[in-house]
Amino acid sequence: MTMSKIRHMRGFLTSCPGVSPLAACSIGVALATAVALAPAGPAVAGTPAGSAVAGMPAGSVTAGSAVPGSTRSLPLAPVSREGAPGAVPEQGLHRTGLARFALVGVVWDDPATELHGRVQVRTRSVATGEWSGWQDVETHNADHGAETATAERSSGRVHGGTAPLWVGDSDGVDVRVRADGTGEARGMRGASAGGPRSALRSALPSGLRLELVDPGEGTGETGGTEQTSEVKGVRDAGEAVPGNLPADDPPRTALDTEAALAASAANADITDFGSYAIPELDRQATERELARLQVPGLQDPARAKPYIGPRPRIVTRRGWGADESLRERGFVYTKAIKAAFVHHTATGNTYTCAQAPSVIRSIYRYHVKSMGWRDIGYNFLVDKCGTLYEGRAGGVAKAVLGAHTLGFNTNSMGIAVIGTYTTTEPAGSAVTAVARLTAWKLGLYGVNPRGKTYLTSGGGNLYPKGKSVRLNVISGHRDGFATECPGKRLYAKLGTARSSAAAYQGR
Repeated sequence: MTMSKIRHMRGFLTSCPGVSPLAACSIGVALATAVALAPAGPAVAGTPAGSAVAGMPAGSVTAGSAVPGSTRSLPLAPVSREGAPGAVPEQGLHRTGLARFALVGVVWDDPATELHGRVQVRTRSVATGEWSGWQDVETHNADHGAETATAERSSGRVHGGTAPLWVGDSDGVDVRVRADGTGEARGMRGASAGGPRSALRSALPSGLRLELVDPGEGTGETGGTEQTSEVKGVRDAGEAVPGNLPADDPPRTALDTEAALAASAANADITDFGSYAIPELDRQATERELARLQVPGLQDPARAKPYIGPRPRIVTRRGWGADESLRERGFVYTKAIKAAFVHHTATGNTYTCAQAPSVIRSIYRYHVKSMGWRDIGYNFLVDKCGTLYEGRAGGVAKAVLGAHTLGFNTNSMGIAVIGTYTTTEPAGSAVTAVARLTAWKLGLYGVNPRGKTYLTSGGGNLYPKGKSVRLNVISGHRDGFATECPGKRLYAKLGTARSSAAAYQGR
């Protein structure tokens, strides 16, 4: 790395929110060392350097890319005679011999149109060549995302879509989308505004297409703890690699883009620049950290002894392998954090904890490349083993505006437990992780996890825009929007999470 580039990076960091000029100078020195030590990531398997991958510009997936991966979009075709008397519209696709993918979803053109029907998929395993059984894909995903009036929603790139479904390494897919064929339905705009019913349920949304997401290769994808040569090479070169990272820790790569620099710099007030994980702290260290943080909206620890839970360990975006070139530049903040909305990702429960970073990379790519959002929607994610992950970029201690609870993203944070918890009981470790995270993050802003708060609705199917709504500080997604999320089983655990979080705060 040249000295001119180091000076450029220091100048860039000085303009980042939450990074002082002195910190930027120190970060620049550390960054120079990290970049010099970190090897470049591998190219996508089977992709010549400089060639295009579906959904990505030519030249973007080459040797040296941060985290290889791809998104392939395939249009669906009618599989029934829509004009025949009594026929219910159905579209689908059957394809084999595809490049590797591990997550699927169905999207359509208009985000204000709902899909009233059933989406089912089955996939062929790369490892065994066998086809899975048919799986249902959650179709009601419009309750996530940014409010209609925001720049994120009005970008012109946002699409309607199902929830994503994790299917594991696959090379064949069979999908069927069938309308329910009865009654009438409202588009989301009509539902939010209380407008008239506008569309027959028998009509499928226009522009239906299947999204196939390859999360890119990490290490130990099969669940083992072996390390790739990339990771070993970094350690041999002298860079400290935490031993408690997930087995699927991505290849070590240079922080060589402004987006990657900014994502790491946003956490530089609480951890070393370029960290793969933010370490946990005990209560005393957490209180000392609160006293020195200078983040808008934080409580003033000088007023009284703060109620705050010990900071839990959080895997950073670099730790789970976020390709920072995908998301939009810059961060959007709200004034404070007054509430936490708990979600499930509805991606299924077949993943292993070692695969969790791959699942997150897939959700991230689906939210950005397929749904058209500026970044992953959730502020934090939790896997079934209780590991916490940074979601939307901007700094885990800051009030980052997410896209998780339509109508209530302002002054709140979204926490997604990876999996589907409609009939499946969530792991106790995941519920504990939610409690530990909320005890710390809500404590930063002086909020009682067992309390109530008021949020102003941005518009949705439960509360009109502008209405002040009284909610539990720790709420389920369904409390702000008529939805099944976070699933009946996980929703039933929120009382436990509230009590535990308050106890962690010392209340």
